[in-house]
Amino acid sequence: MSSKATILEKIKQNQPLSISELPNLTFLGLDTFDILETYKSVLRSIGGNFVEVNDYNAVIEFVKKNYDIGKRMITTLPELVEIAKTDWLSDDPHTLENVELTLIKAHFGVAENSALWVTDAILGKRVAPFITQYLAIIVNKNDIVATMHQAYDRIGDQEYSFGTFIAGPSKTADIEQSLVLGAHGARGLMVFIIE
Repeated sequence: MSSKATILEKIKQNQPLSISELPNLTFLGLDTFDILETYKSVLRSIGGNFVEVNDYNAVIEFVKKNYDIGKRMITTLPELVEIAKTDWLSDDPHTLENVELTLIKAHFGVAENSALWVTDAILGKRVAPFITQYLAIIVNKNDIVATMHQAYDRIGDQEYSFGTFIAGPSKTADIEQSLVLGAHGARGLMVFIIE
């Protein structure tokens, strides 16, 4: 038996007999803060930006004014075909290396850490939000929950082959605490909070 198989077998043998329910944390008051203001404040503090918009037309106008339309932009949203290509889904992921802006929609957001939940159902290609220079994610204002506990309740038993929370632009800091944005992912994140 290989060492990997031995380790996995030991893990299987040492599973808890029953799974206890998660504690109710409502007594902490975590869901009493202003959800939208908290989301925006946390997003700003981790290097992201946001714009509140009424509809997809406002997203299009913002992108036209603030991004280089001459560079490659991709999306999975047919509403944004005026500014971004939608015919990239069958492409080899390696051909996405020159994408300037990827626009996607989140299932929902989380105020306490400004995370956005996305799955392969809306990403097109898993690599899309990570290989792009800049990332824009659209989230409905009413789809922002207060805490990660509520987020996990919302995910529940959904089935998906890939899902991730994205919060802010990619960032890392070395031993000297020099912050670098975009070291291993998008250099910037714009969140469009839609009515």
